[in-house]
Amino acid sequence: QVQLVESGGGLVQAGGSLRLSCAASGRTFSWYGMGWFRQAPGKEREFVAAISWTGDRTDYVDSVKGRFTISRDNGKNAVYLQMNSLKPEDTAVYYCAASITPGSRTWPIKFGSWGQGTQVTVSS
Repeated sequence: QVQLVESGGGLVQAGGSLRLSCAASGRTFSWYGMGWFRQAPGKEREFVAAISWTGDRTDYVDSVKGRFTISRDNGKNAVYLQMNSLKPEDTAVYYCAASITPGSRTWPIKFGSWGQGTQVTVSS
């Protein structure tokens, strides 16, 4: 398994941008599919974005398509979530996640490791 630490959250006005980062431990990071989830107050955790371990496949929840971009840098053991045109409804704690099985081609990814989360607050 990998250990994950998120950063980059904060307070931003509607229409603004933030870039979340997730630092992963372990030499086998490049073999893990990665993703981002979020949980707003009083709501269940929801999927936001995913990227395959090969980096050639991504997926997004409909509400963020065209605004958010997931990417990874295997040399830095990191995955990112670029968030543009932020809306108040994007306010949530954002969690980084790693797949259960390294090197798996299962899609959608089955996630098994989670970070502690980073707060994103978008003011109107």
